Amino acid sequence: MKHCFHCKKRVNIGIKPSRNELCPHCRADLKVCFNCRFFNSYSNNQCSEPMAEPVINKDKANFCEYFQFSESTSTPASNNKIKEDPLKDLKRLFTETH
Repeated sequence: MKHCFHCKKRVNIGIKPSRNELCPHCRADLKVCFNCRFFNSYSNNQCSEPMAEPVINKDKANFCEYFQFSESTSTPASNNKIKEDPLKDLKRLFTETH
């Protein structure tokens, strides 16, 4: 199941949309890093495909030859969300009583 990163609605599209294809619901570009299965906010250049050229605007259409539409039902924002307080667990470890 493919979803638009922007509106999160389901889109009926092939694995490799053209650079000009837009979401039928919100008109956002579809061939963007945020819709790609290789997008990973923790990887170098936020891409887990080592041969891909760096892309500056992850939400804009690009010419990446490695693009494959993600089959994930989650979006990049929820997939790779950084904790709001990264020290919270560590603080709790030292404040808990056993």
